Amino acid sequence: MSRVWRKVKGDWDAWNARSLAEEPIIRVILDGTVVRVRLDRKATSIVLLVVLGVRQDGQKVLLAVKNMGGETSEAWRAVLDDLVRRGLRKPEFLIVDGGSGLEQALAVLWGDVPTQRCTVHKHRNLLAHAPQRLHEEVSADYHDMIYAASAAEIEEHRRAFIRKWRLKCKAVADSLEEAGDRLVTFTRLPLSQWKSARTTNAIERLHEEFKRRIKTQTVLPSAETAAMLFWALLAAGQIAMRKVDGWQTLNQKLADKPIDLAA
Repeated sequence: MSRVWRKVKGDWDAWNARSLAEEPIIRVILDGTVVRVRLDRKATSIVLLVVLGVRQDGQKVLLAVKNMGGETSEAWRAVLDDLVRRGLRKPEFLIVDGGSGLEQALAVLWGDVPTQRCTVHKHRNLLAHAPQRLHEEVSADYHDMIYAASAAEIEEHRRAFIRKWRLKCKAVADSLEEAGDRLVTFTRLPLSQWKSARTTNAIERLHEEFKRRIKTQTVLPSAETAAMLFWALLAAGQIAMRKVDGWQTLNQKLADKPIDLAA
């Protein structure tokens, strides 16, 4: 058992130190995911910072999974600086969860890269600002906007959403406006890519697969074990990642501007 552990630990350390200079990464997806581990003999929730890359051929690849103690700007910056130090080139497109720590870190490093705020995270934010009795109505209006068939329709629905909810529940309208242009950056991409570019769901799906495979261990023995096991399941092929939707059009350039969000 100890030989197996040393082999896995050695491979894990090598993976964390590998060069990324030859990786043709054009898109990066970043999000934090919560796991339960044992710290000081007590079950504790920790956050793993996960970074996925999308290669030019559309294949997703895990770039980093780190336990940094939280999602602060300093924690995210340490993860990103390590990736850049190992040769990761500036991507053409970013998809983020909307957390302030990550936003601050990216503003310093890649502030000029087109960035998409996860529409699923924003949906949760909107519901958090509304009474329970309004959740179904907020969700219906939001889905009509986000999943509209064209940029023009999205703009039309957005204006209607703001007008309606400013009167009905101002906190909901304010929450939507807070995301600004970054909520609809995906409209600058070809329509075939919209599904894969709207959200950080690629990371959330990985986490669901991770939880499914460790369901007999509700609490992992340590923070390092959690990150290493997350990587090991991918490295061993027990969790597979397919190409992003619309990968055939990844070579097309982004449109110059997102839709006009002037209310």
